[in-house]
Amino acid sequence: MKIRAQIAMVMNLDKCIGCHTCSVTCKEVWTNREGMEYVWFNNVETRPGQGYPRRYEDQQRWRGGWELNRRGQLKLTSGGRFRRLASIFSNPVLPEIKDYYEPWTYEYKNLTDAPLGDDYPVAEPKSLITGKPMKIEWSSNWDDNLGGSTRYGELDPMVQKTRQKASEKVKFAFEQTFMFYLPRICEHCLNPSCVASCPSGAMYKRSEDGIVLVDQDRCRGWRQCVTACPYKKVYFNHRTGKAEKCTLCYPRLEAGQPTVCSETCVGRLRYLGVLLYDAEKVTAAAETKDDTELYEAQLRLFLDPEDPAVRRAAGLAGIPEDWVEAARRSPVFSLIRRHKVALPLHPEYRTMPMVWYIPPLSPITEVLTETGFDGEDAGNLFGAIDTLRIPLEYLAEIFTAGDVAPVRNSLEKLAAMRAHMRAVNLGQEPDPGIAARVHMDGTGIQDMYRLLALAKYDERYVIPTAAAGDARRLEESAVPQECSLDHADGPGMGGHGPATDGPFGQDSGRKHLPLVTLENFHLRSRRQNADEEPAVEDIKGQR
Repeated sequence: MKIRAQIAMVMNLDKCIGCHTCSVTCKEVWTNREGMEYVWFNNVETRPGQGYPRRYEDQQRWRGGWELNRRGQLKLTSGGRFRRLASIFSNPVLPEIKDYYEPWTYEYKNLTDAPLGDDYPVAEPKSLITGKPMKIEWSSNWDDNLGGSTRYGELDPMVQKTRQKASEKVKFAFEQTFMFYLPRICEHCLNPSCVASCPSGAMYKRSEDGIVLVDQDRCRGWRQCVTACPYKKVYFNHRTGKAEKCTLCYPRLEAGQPTVCSETCVGRLRYLGVLLYDAEKVTAAAETKDDTELYEAQLRLFLDPEDPAVRRAAGLAGIPEDWVEAARRSPVFSLIRRHKVALPLHPEYRTMPMVWYIPPLSPITEVLTETGFDGEDAGNLFGAIDTLRIPLEYLAEIFTAGDVAPVRNSLEKLAAMRAHMRAVNLGQEPDPGIAARVHMDGTGIQDMYRLLALAKYDERYVIPTAAAGDARRLEESAVPQECSLDHADGPGMGGHGPATDGPFGQDSGRKHLPLVTLENFHLRSRRQNADEEPAVEDIKGQR
């Protein structure tokens, strides 16, 4: 047994309202600089929809993730070593800017400087890449709220798969359609294909917490990682010639703080925590022959931190005790392994993703109520799950490689929780048969309810602070030359902007401060609104 610790995330899609706050705050912090205008480390997609970049789930075209060779062993879908070496100078399966979208701004001077005339001036869109006027044809959220679904909806690869298996279950007539929101970030996989594809070894997975990062000093811009990532969450910075991706806000995690997208989420739908897993079994799990069995295979990788044998083995593996304790209290472990209501995103890509999702159930109660039935009655809820407006087959194509059973199991547990807690809140005796039907008991249902509905900040984000000493050293002891992000032609482009521009966008640099300011949301707001720049001692005291 080779135990490793992994920081993982769960998102409850039942609570996502599609406000894009997570996307905007992530954009403001991590990609607000030259060369990254088209990049969204976090984006929120309306499903059904083509996603960002367009049709990224079509691996027949984009060749991302892993597949099994004739001997049943893993190989990159993008090809073996020799094939990738042959295409290293010309990658034929790289998404183009039109697949992402050409970023633009508006020529607002036309509104203020136009001469007096009969015509009303307009702010023309102007490309942020070429600087020339352009026609807007696509964007990262062009499908938002089913915009253009009657024209573009059938291009969703998951809709096509669902229709092959379930006839016309996905309809785009206004009165029959459905939608839900799917926030996406890098999956920080246990078996990352981007890391395996990198010719220069710049992509790596941190052993202490499993976060996948790019060494900007070693990256040579081969872009094989962009092809190999099936989620298309690795981006090429055309200004610096380097690959960049979501870092899971590791500077914040090292200080015991949640990611920016989690911190600012309006719906409080994100959970962060530690999972312990057996690294020696990852390859065998990823080589599971049947795609529909990959979900269960990945579940078996996760170890129970309550098990004394696991705790001893974790100590021998050098995992700090407070990390093991954090794994024991982890909301992510509870939702994924204990309650089994969270599901992985496209396990068939065989990357063993570590950002999991609770499928949406919300429309069911309102639909039942409109038909004259009691929308909270357990019998009605269980009976209606198979006739949801969101077809189970569509959810299964996204989360369980087409296997409907785990999706139905998750939704039935959510329905049982609603019916059970309704009785509790009305002062009635809950029917024990409701919990028994989903192989739970009343205590387990109430624990799940507390986590999904009532959990406070410290319960949703259980982040160990064992690396606090290293975080202080990384944040405050570094000098400008030591920060690989902040050098000429680096992602921070330290030599190209005003003195206050730094590696994380405007106003994130060091004007006269001897420290590397790694993003802190509340501190950043105060600095931008203050009349004077705060002293170093004030900044240290607030971290």
